[in-house]
Amino acid sequence: MRSLPLRSLLLFVVLAVGGCASVRPADAPSVTTSSLQGDAARPAQAQGWVRSELYFGVGEERSTEAAGQSDRPQAEPITEAQWRAFLDREVTSRFPDGLTVFDAYGQWLFRGAQEPNRLKTKVLVILHEDTPQRRADIEAIRLAWKQATGHQSVLWSRQAVEVSF
Repeated sequence: MRSLPLRSLLLFVVLAVGGCASVRPADAPSVTTSSLQGDAARPAQAQGWVRSELYFGVGEERSTEAAGQSDRPQAEPITEAQWRAFLDREVTSRFPDGLTVFDAYGQWLFRGAQEPNRLKTKVLVILHEDTPQRRADIEAIRLAWKQATGHQSVLWSRQAVEVSF
């Protein structure tokens, strides 16, 4: 078998590689990428934000079996209307740009109790800047709930997040 002359091999490689290249026709639509837009309250990208989750007990979860008893008196269940009024008055006024609420179930074993206290729960999620003012706003919400309901606590969980709107 004869080997191809170097010139023929070079021509073959140029033609093969050239066939792989493509040129966009003049009438083809150009591809554009979208860019994120934002404003001060809803930045395109931001650092220094946190996700705060607040857990509010709103009522006992009853089962067909007797609920576990503890020495702690149980608070009255919070109605949906009471929750909404609290949300509007205490939360939305401080965080008008947005929030999320989940209905959940939770349980908590009080010190000395034999059985956990099982509760219907509201989980409030707020994404906000991690500033002293915003932390004070969260604390004010927790305090207002405890004063309004007589509850001992509102669990606050927070973690750093990267946000983009």
